Amino acid sequence: MKILIDARMYGLENAGIGRYLINLINNLEEIDRDNNYVLLLRKKYFNELNHFRNYKKVLADFGHYTFGEQINLPVLIKKENPDLVHFPHINIPVLYKGKFIVTVHDMTMHYQGISATTLPLYKYLLKRVPYSYAFRQAVLNSAAIITPSKTVKDEIVNYFKINPEKVSVTYEGYSIDYIVGRASAREFDILGKYNIANSDYFFYVGNAYPHKNLERVVKATIDLNKNKGLSVKFVFAGSRDVFTDRLQKVIEANSAQDLVKLVGFVNDDELRVLYKYSLGFVYPSLSEGFGLQGLEAIASGTILLAANTPVFQEIYSSHAFYFNPLDVSSISSTMYSVFGIKKSDKYRYIKTAQDYIKRYSWRKMAEETLKLYQGTLIKG
Repeated sequence: MKILIDARMYGLENAGIGRYLINLINNLEEIDRDNNYVLLLRKKYFNELNHFRNYKKVLADFGHYTFGEQINLPVLIKKENPDLVHFPHINIPVLYKGKFIVTVHDMTMHYQGISATTLPLYKYLLKRVPYSYAFRQAVLNSAAIITPSKTVKDEIVNYFKINPEKVSVTYEGYSIDYIVGRASAREFDILGKYNIANSDYFFYVGNAYPHKNLERVVKATIDLNKNKGLSVKFVFAGSRDVFTDRLQKVIEANSAQDLVKLVGFVNDDELRVLYKYSLGFVYPSLSEGFGLQGLEAIASGTILLAANTPVFQEIYSSHAFYFNPLDVSSISSTMYSVFGIKKSDKYRYIKTAQDYIKRYSWRKMAEETLKLYQGTLIKG
């Protein structure tokens, strides 16, 4: 069997989809010795990736949602003549008529409005209409759909009125590198680098899109310090962009510069430390498809505070402290409760949560994806 994977979003710079592709491809290489794979790659990783055993690399250096994608991608795929194509995102060329599987990571874009874009209204609408069309075509024309949670599966089934049997849930995983280890001097150097070595702080890593709901966490942090008698910070790690700049303005408007620290992008080694020494990881997002950061936080040895949304309750079960993400007082009260947990109780909670998340594995995700490949081809 010859399987083509559109891996143009391979790499951590492509956020969740990039991490998904890295782990899917690495694990498929280890578990599958029978099938051959074709990887479509942008120039950076086409030049860097040379270690794959049963993979052929094909240069596909054109961006997503472009005319180049619509025109060139079907030509490349037809030339390779695969038995099955796996698109890890919904941007399938309209002209492609072959058999394919698509991974739908979330439905967030369907619920966002103009606040989630930097474009003028007319440009936003020009982009939104083809996006919605591409999404619908991907869902309706695919041979099978993969989602990272039952919540996203239910959203797709209800929104597009499709057969639930067409959608398979393959839970994602987390890196074992995040599992907490013994303290080291280097860890304290990292905390010192960000001027939080002697601070109590809650932590968040990700982007600052409006649906991430960080403004309410800023206000909850202010409440903890001004009204609840605590001395705590909120540390946010993420690349600078227009949404981060907007959050910075909120911080300044509320005179919270001493309480909220935007530390910018951090590498994985630093990230593990920032997780580990935090009072807890605050995950206030209003919409997610899975929730990888919550697993990383637990593995790193900290407490998870999460919005009481269906997807988080599905993924974390009873192993998070939940709050109403639309209510600043609920967020603040939950942070206050976590601050007051005894060390012995915190240790037991984290150990139980770490045992629970062992059910999530990138290897298991790849194994289930491979079974779906095989089952899709058997069905014809």
